[in-house]
Formats: sequence, C-alpha cells, structure tokens
Amino acid sequence: MTIRWKHLIVLAIIAPILGLAVGWSGLMSVRASTGHWAATDWFLHWVMRNSVSAREVATGDVPPLDDPGLLPGAAGHFETGCAVCHGSPAQPRPDSVLAMLPPPPDLKEVVPEWSDAELFEIVKHGVRFTGMPAWPVQSRDDEVWSMVAFLRKLPDMDASAYIQASGLHGIGHAGEVSPLPITCESCHAEAKLNDGSYIPRLAGQSEAYLLDALKAYADKQRPSGIMQVAVGTLSVESLPELAAYYANQKPGPRADAAPDPALIEKGRLLAEQGRTADKIPACLSCHDKQGGNPAYPKLSGQNSAYLQNQLTLFQSGGRGGSEYHHLMTGASKELTANDISAVAAYFSAR
Repeated sequence: MTIRWKHLIVLAIIAPILGLAVGWSGLMSVRASTGHWAATDWFLHWVMRNSVSAREVATGDVPPLDDPGLLPGAAGHFETGCAVCHGSPAQPRPDSVLAMLPPPPDLKEVVPEWSDAELFEIVKHGVRFTGMPAWPVQSRDDEVWSMVAFLRKLPDMDASAYIQASGLHGIGHAGEVSPLPITCESCHAEAKLNDGSYIPRLAGQSEAYLLDALKAYADKQRPSGIMQVAVGTLSVESLPELAAYYANQKPGPRADAAPDPALIEKGRLLAEQGRTADKIPACLSCHDKQGGNPAYPKLSGQNSAYLQNQLTLFQSGGRGGSEYHHLMTGASKELTANDISAVAAYFSAR
C-alpha cells in the first residue's frame, strides 16, 4: 500500500481531534496517587536533562564559587524558600511533600549529578510541571550563582554546619520563619558579618534609608530574589518596626579586614575629590555627610564585598531602590574595577 499525501493530511487532521477527544473523555488519569508509568517518568526526566544541558551554554563563564561570603544569604534563602520541599540537613522532607508527583528530590543526592552551569539554569529558570519555581528576580545572576555555590557545599553539610550557614532558621519545621527581628538577624546580625560579607551591616543606618529599602524590596523596585522573599513574609505594618530596630543599633568594631594602604589612599581620593575628567563625583559630597539626606546610606564601616557588589549592580543597571537610585547609576558609570575595589576598601576601613 502506497502512503499518499492525502493520507498524511487526513492523519494530521484526525490525530489532534483524537487527542482532544481522549482529553475530553476524562479517561486519562491525573491522579498523583497512582504515580507515573516507568516510561513516563523516564521520558520526563530525559526531556528535562536534555533541555537543561542544551541551555547551560547561555550562562556564560562560571564565576569563582569558593568565596565563603556567597553562602550565608543563599543558605538563609534556601531554608526559607526551598527546604520546605527539598528538606535540609537539619530537617527531612515531610510526608506531604513526598506524596507530590514528582516528589522534590533530596538535593544532597542529586546536586553532584549536575554541572555548575546546569545548576544555574535550573535555579534561575525553574522546571515546568514540577512545582520548581524560577528565581524570583531574573536580573540578579549574582544571587543565582550564590545559590549554586551553596548547593555545591550542601552534600557535605551536616545539621550543625547547615544551621550555622543559614542562621537562626531551622529551629522549628523546615521553612518556618522566626519572629521579628530574629528573622532578619539570621543573616544581618553583626556577629555574623565580616569584610567579605555580601550581606550589609544595617546597624546604625538611618531609619529613613532602611524603611525606603524595605519598601523598595516589597514593591519590587529594588531587585533581589533573596530580599523579596524575606520581606514577602512580613506585614507592611512591621517594616517601620524593623527600620527603627536597626537604626537604633550601634555597629560594633571590626578588625577582620586586611587593609591595603595604597588601595585605601586611592579610594580616599575618589571619596573626597571624585574624578572630574570622568564625571565621577566625590562620594562624600552625598554620603556620610553631616546634615545630609537621611535617605542616603552610610558607607563608613560597611563590608567591602557588599559595597563592591552594589557598585557593580549600579553600573549594570541592576540596582533599583528609592527615588535617588538613578543618581548612583550615573555616578558609577565610569568607575573601573580597581576604582570600585578602592572605594570599597576606603569606606570599609573608615
């Protein structure tokens, strides 16, 4: 029998009609309790792996992931947003989660099967039909890489190391958040921070700046997947309470930085004088100024790693915030990488 074009055309018309008829009939079960056929389970995982592998090339170069400063923020976010499904070294997955189809995997077992670039693809974009969401903010690749760095460490973490990394979460059930202000202290406590922390020191900042920042996260005007999830667990009425709490704290002494006198001197010149040729204003013309705008953050004593990361975000246009954030986008435009390191070193040591 010869298959003619008209046969193919008829088949092309009938096949989708039959498919719709099967779907309409209700004969196809969607019960999670019955599980997948082995062939279905294999096919879905095969498609997922091929999709992730095909798209990992879009991530570009993998940055260094051995910086310990990357872990605390990602670990705190994992406990709040991920552990409720995936479990953690401190809390196993609950039975209700294991009944999901497909059940979220134990990441300690599956993380070693993926490359760094593949993990980035999964964390940033999520996985359809599984309940695995995309990263809350698609413009913050730095946060996604922090999570990849944390996931790389996860298989070797015991409960003690995990709780230390994630802060004060993990006291109750997986995913449970502690009362204010303990929730924020799990990451922002002065004792947890050092010069290599990407998490900022909040103690002593003005109440106006802190409240503006919290509102900007809540309104999605300042991009951060970590902070949007954290603030999203809080009521709007609690934000002034938090701002006042940290504004009334006194920053403690910190002697963990290894100062580079030449770098600090270059940073001082930029902070005090700017660089007219490149239209870079003096930092101190706005920041840390007596009687200055309380909506501007105080930079002195801030963690160097945090300052460098924020200046880089301003340069790339990835840093929003209050009505003044555009001023920093322009001011940081002509800064070189060395300039950023120098300014961060100066204010960290100041």
